[in-house]
Amino acid sequence: MTVATNPRMPIAGTPGDAPEIDSLAINTIRTLSMDAVQAAHSGHPGTPMALAPVAYTLWQDVLRFDPYDPIWPNRDRFVLSNGHASMLLYSLLFLSDTQAVNHRYEKTGRPSVTLDDIKNFRQLNSRCPGHPEYRWTSGVEMTTGPLGQGISTSVGMAMASDWMAKYFNRPGFDMFGYNVYAVCGDGCMMEGVSAEAASLAGHLKLSNLCWIYDNNHITIEGHTDLTYSDDVATRFIGYGWNVTRVGDANDIDMLNRAFDVFHQTDDRPTLIIVDSHIGWGSPNKQDTSAAHGEALGDEEIRLTKEFYNWPVDKKFYVPDGVKERFAEKLGARGSRLRAEWIELFKKYEQAHPELADQLNRMQHRELPEDWDAEIPEFEPDEKGMATRVSNGKVLNAVANKVPWLMGGAADLTPSTKTRILYEGAGDFEPDDTGGNNVHFGIREHAMCAVCNGLSLSKIRSFGATFLIFSDYARGSIRLSGLMDLPVILCFTHDSIGLGEDGPTHQPIEQIPSLRAVPGLLLFRPADANEVAHMWRTIMPLKHEAVAMALSRQNLPTIDRTRFASAAGVSMGAYVVADAEDGDPDVILIGTGSEVSLCITAWEQLVSEGIKARVVSMPCWQLFARQTPEYRDLVLPPSIKARVSVEQASTFGWERWVGDEGAMIGMTTFGASAPLEDVQKEFGFTTEFVVSAAKEQISRNG
Repeated sequence: MTVATNPRMPIAGTPGDAPEIDSLAINTIRTLSMDAVQAAHSGHPGTPMALAPVAYTLWQDVLRFDPYDPIWPNRDRFVLSNGHASMLLYSLLFLSDTQAVNHRYEKTGRPSVTLDDIKNFRQLNSRCPGHPEYRWTSGVEMTTGPLGQGISTSVGMAMASDWMAKYFNRPGFDMFGYNVYAVCGDGCMMEGVSAEAASLAGHLKLSNLCWIYDNNHITIEGHTDLTYSDDVATRFIGYGWNVTRVGDANDIDMLNRAFDVFHQTDDRPTLIIVDSHIGWGSPNKQDTSAAHGEALGDEEIRLTKEFYNWPVDKKFYVPDGVKERFAEKLGARGSRLRAEWIELFKKYEQAHPELADQLNRMQHRELPEDWDAEIPEFEPDEKGMATRVSNGKVLNAVANKVPWLMGGAADLTPSTKTRILYEGAGDFEPDDTGGNNVHFGIREHAMCAVCNGLSLSKIRSFGATFLIFSDYARGSIRLSGLMDLPVILCFTHDSIGLGEDGPTHQPIEQIPSLRAVPGLLLFRPADANEVAHMWRTIMPLKHEAVAMALSRQNLPTIDRTRFASAAGVSMGAYVVADAEDGDPDVILIGTGSEVSLCITAWEQLVSEGIKARVVSMPCWQLFARQTPEYRDLVLPPSIKARVSVEQASTFGWERWVGDEGAMIGMTTFGASAPLEDVQKEFGFTTEFVVSAAKEQISRNG
């Protein structure tokens, strides 16, 4: 069996073949990092300097990565979780001559990182921003910087490798099985999300996952003794990880042995603890200022370069032979492995054409031809159903046609109704990684980080929990938007409609705060058919994350023979009910469960001879990007009498109702009481909406 068809097989390093050129390459990484930070007067040179031997050994002797094609599907993933050490990654991308790829997955014919980019580190439009950014710099597998996010997201990448191997691999065709390497530091270990993710990874026995812990004992405030005395090795053994140690980051032989141990471990993830000294500095000084986002200074750089026998008068110096050394080892190995995979895929297309087509569509974020064929159309029903229930039905209709739709809930599947039920879907478990249902446990933050990792691997991922608990996962949700990932977040129990659970579980500020996240679309559907059209809208998205706010309580299924089609969801807002003749006297704007309330208020207003319009606005962001003509058609500027109705904070509604418009919403936390009592207490009744509408007409008449 060749290496290409056995990705778990370790590729032996040869640290003794050319020690002089390898040492030269390592010091090039260090000096490029020093010079870039010094030129920018900003950044962190210490960690790149300390970890240069570790990263160099991994890339040169172990990593299955082709710089010519940095998005080859079965490549190993390298994640720099301590993203402040970004110059380490930029140096590797530059020296390996990694090529740039555009958003259409096409090579552009230019390097991902040039020397000019490094010279302009942290400057506007440089491909070397302060922290690595996915989709900005090719070869960067994810955006990192918020500590703990990288290693937590790497768990999703490892799960994706195992899932894709189970789904796509066939005898003689090992199409997937890549490994995931994530470098982290003390800050990542301290962040709570890393504990959630490590616990989940250990439970799932992800043997393709390797975290490399830079044990340098330094954080911004100083030595970690100030705040941190964890026995990390014992902690991870308790999580079910294999733990090994390298006592000196410069010991290439021990580093290779540690990676060999990882390759030989097939029943658990691996943590490699590497002892290093941050801020290499001169031989007589260990400069910890480098951990504080500070340049070393000209004198310290001069002394350090002297210690490395480096030309002290040269900046951004790349000695002859260094780039060639990367091409000789990493480049040659990656090129060969990728070529073997491409040839294998051609044969796979002949032997398994349907699977090959699915693999290709998944990698390009394309959908099967008939992906929406089973999405139901719901009949009018006064009793209706909760949108969490209709969402579960539509989710299953889509999942039955899109096999790579995968996810689950943070221990709340019975409540969120997000279990995939079609035959064969199954659970993703330690001994069976082919299931589409993931049990995340009570780990909301890790759940969203894992969903990001799955999405980065081209699986269409979804996560679910109560809307109130989205706060626990905000860091990962923000990164979904920042990385333009089409992650789907099904947040249920969306309002004070929870009733007796009370203010601890009744979301108030979550809806407007999620609307404020760039790259994230917040949907609050009004009924089952709006849910159906919401899915028709979001599934074709390739570069936007989605958060849903779904009801716990039943909502009437609106009679679409009497009121407008729910297809208007795709526009973000649409007219549901309108005045029979001419312009309306007042516009009622609702979202989610309040749209049916607006309709009952509309019926009463009409019965009294008042011309009214009801607008359903399930997605502010989509409506805002429509043409001015469409927006004015839905909300004519001449009609000032407007009332918004939403069981959430009123923050932001001025944009749609105007400074003088009425906003029926929440300005306090909720209360614990039966549903009807809570809604009456806070003004979500037909009578209150009608009264507000009449007052608006009077004020603007």
